[in-house]
Amino acid sequence: LGIGLVGVGPHSIAPPGWGASLAHAAAKTPVARIPGLWLPPISAAPVISAFDPPPQRWLAGHRGVDLRAPTGTAVTAAGAGRVRFAGDVAGRGVVVLDHGDLVTTYEPVAAQVAVGDAVAAGAPIGVIGSGGHCSDRCLHWGAKRGEEYLDPLWLLRGYTPVLKVPW
Repeated sequence: LGIGLVGVGPHSIAPPGWGASLAHAAAKTPVARIPGLWLPPISAAPVISAFDPPPQRWLAGHRGVDLRAPTGTAVTAAGAGRVRFAGDVAGRGVVVLDHGDLVTTYEPVAAQVAVGDAVAAGAPIGVIGSGGHCSDRCLHWGAKRGEEYLDPLWLLRGYTPVLKVPW
């Protein structure tokens, strides 16, 4: 069941029971937009697991969003930046892009970029690989400013979580 489509604004939906999670995420995410062009790393991919930060940094939570996509799907840079890391972590491929004030993370991804490469928004950075909780079924996309995890959907121009009544 998809939670919404990435980057489609008022067409984003949430199933029953997710309202509190999205409200919690919105409360934890700065509303101010990060300057620049931001694009979804996979076009029109349904969100299958929403950002759900823990109330305390050391507790369990979901510090990003999972976008449904099969192995081999092309992954692009959400924003312009420089590759900070591209390699394996705990048996899965990870790409980390530095955008100055924040970083974005993509996993599991078989990288097609190298550390130090400059990338434009929408430029290919790899393809979905295997490993981790998203193995062979999705892309886990994260964003972080300093020590604070952010909902990466807030980066997308025109995105606002819209909750719809289930009936």
